[in-house]
Amino acid sequence: MSGRKICVVTGSRAEYGLLRPVMEEIRDDAALDLQIAVTGMHLSPEFGLTYREIETDGFVINEKVEMLLSSDTRVAVAKSTGLGLIGFADAFARLDPDVVVVLGDRFEILAAAQAAFFLGIPLAHLNGGEVTEGAIDDTIRHCITKMARVHFAAAESYRRRIIQLGEPPENVFNVGDTALDNIRKLPLMRAADIRRECGLPQDKPYFLVTWHPVTQGGHDAARDMRALLAALDAFPGHSVLITESNADMGGRAINELARAYAAASGGRARCVTSLGHLRYLSAMKHCAAVIGNSSSGIIEAPALKVATVNIGARQKGRLMASSVINCPRADTAQIVEAIRRALDAGFQARLPDTVSLYGEADAARRIRDILKTMDITKGAAKRFHDLPGEDQGA
Repeated sequence: MSGRKICVVTGSRAEYGLLRPVMEEIRDDAALDLQIAVTGMHLSPEFGLTYREIETDGFVINEKVEMLLSSDTRVAVAKSTGLGLIGFADAFARLDPDVVVVLGDRFEILAAAQAAFFLGIPLAHLNGGEVTEGAIDDTIRHCITKMARVHFAAAESYRRRIIQLGEPPENVFNVGDTALDNIRKLPLMRAADIRRECGLPQDKPYFLVTWHPVTQGGHDAARDMRALLAALDAFPGHSVLITESNADMGGRAINELARAYAAASGGRARCVTSLGHLRYLSAMKHCAAVIGNSSSGIIEAPALKVATVNIGARQKGRLMASSVINCPRADTAQIVEAIRRALDAGFQARLPDTVSLYGEADAARRIRDILKTMDITKGAAKRFHDLPGEDQGA
């Protein structure tokens, strides 16, 4: 093909779900040539070999960059990032893309962004400008912003923050969040069907639970997970569907506790490595509440008019819809009280009025159109944009 070569990088199941609408738009446009590079958890048996889902969706994977060590310590994350930088340098040299597209804030994506930056390949970044004070991802996200040439923000306040970081306004676009594209386009499953596929009882409401380590502030991942699981025991009338943690520092301890909890629950709880995007959104649509600290409880759940109990500081700083109940820390009593609030009849009655703060569907089309016309001068310098009235020095 002779179109503009757009290389999309994905390293995790959740991020792939958000990139999929963009990948479809690129693939279906005759003026663009889609390249796909997968890395991180996608290639790990421990995390479900989720690259297979990408292939099942009909995409061709051009490069597989192995980088994930079988450990989740800080040293392992640093080493994995180094391996990723080496791997992506070789992958991009082979693919020779015109633009590299990345989303978010994970260490796998930092490795890919660095490689593109050093090779002088223009970088397009989705979901910059956001704040998540409880995770090292917050700093990683801003680092990627400074290496990127074009920015696709999910909300106006995030667009302004990207400009505050010195990025030229003409290269910063508020397109909304691609998660809303999925909610509009995917044929979500019926409640009975998702319960059957996940092994949940048909006659009980259920919680959808995801807990990721809080990687800033010295939190104990296992202790926090135990507090959450103990809180779930206060609601024996609800089943529990747990999706496992990402490959973050402390994630393996969380997953071990989740599996043990499900195994000892007598069928009340189920723990899955990965649901895939269709089943995950379907499970979310029909659950009694989303509980944990995943960004999906902040972005997707409000769009589906579902209550969220957001625990701790991992997502602190994000825009929060009225359907989100914030529980300040992973304390069992506080979590129980927050869940009770989410289940309250009055709160449930207000959920249909929830307004999403992350735009409307069609972000992927907007992104595609900009990728077709953006400046692709490789190695070009990027100017720093000073805010009006700032002292720029001598």
